Amino acid sequence: MKKLLMLGGTEFVGRAITEDALERGWEVTVFHRGRHAPPAGVRAVHGDRTAPGGLDALAEGTWDFVVDTWSGAPTAVRDAARLVAGRAGRYVYVSSRSVYAYPAPPGLTEDGALVEGSPDAEATAYAEDKRGGELAALAAFGDRALLVRAGLILGPYENVGRLPWWLNRTARGGPTLAPGPRDLPMQYIDVRDLAHWALDAAEAGLAGPYDIVSPAGHATMGSFLEACAAVTGGAAELRWTDPEDIAGAGVEPWTELPCWLPPGELHDYMFRSDVTKALSGGLTCRPVEETVADTWAWLRSLGGVAPQRPDRPKKGIDPEREAALLGLGR
Repeated sequence: MKKLLMLGGTEFVGRAITEDALERGWEVTVFHRGRHAPPAGVRAVHGDRTAPGGLDALAEGTWDFVVDTWSGAPTAVRDAARLVAGRAGRYVYVSSRSVYAYPAPPGLTEDGALVEGSPDAEATAYAEDKRGGELAALAAFGDRALLVRAGLILGPYENVGRLPWWLNRTARGGPTLAPGPRDLPMQYIDVRDLAHWALDAAEAGLAGPYDIVSPAGHATMGSFLEACAAVTGGAAELRWTDPEDIAGAGVEPWTELPCWLPPGELHDYMFRSDVTKALSGGLTCRPVEETVADTWAWLRSLGGVAPQRPDRPKKGIDPEREAALLGLGR
């Protein structure tokens, strides 16, 4: 039986990885602060990796794999990886495509230029912190470290507020601002596909960086929002709106209109990645309709109110701003 140490494991990506490992019949130890209950069937140990002595609960034990989703100060990855390096087989660090230097051309691969980072840094900015985490994992585990550079992550348990916002908005119905163009490609990864690939890759002995996101064109804004509208009852009337009108109204992409970036440099950076390496490494991506439907089922089980990370701003456009913009489009 494989043994997994999951650093985190109670929310979103960590929870999906924990559940995938349990489905495989693995023995799972979840190390967390105790704020949220982990899935049933794990061994839970508590500690705060940012506090002195916060890793004491991991002073003993051996594992085949360690998975770490940390997004803060790289020193936390450094200290954890150093502590378990002699007692764990492989270290999987869930990083981000944000580690690539901006701007980046369409078709960027894992060989692209990177931001600066340090394993010894305190928390600075997201991209630099993720790069520092990568360097910390590599310093402790070398060619036993797998760097999972995820793009936009969607799916059940989301605590960032992107897909849940669109689901609740389309469920409300009526004229709905749909940022265009309708055929604009988007790249994302279902959290369960990320989890499954990461554990498969760890078992297969893959190492180094992999961009984990769906192939370009796997979904478009059209297929994404139409799936949201359909699964929530079909009451939403999608009003496709030109990016120029949205910009003219001062509406912010990505935050006020989650998951959307207008055509241009930032869209190319986020949604035009070449994922040949990951596909060759076994990555498969479920249809956008499945991701949307399963997230809606989960969201409904919570009464429509998704958990929200306190360190991330709430998403979505104010209804009055949306109505005003739709009025401009008439």
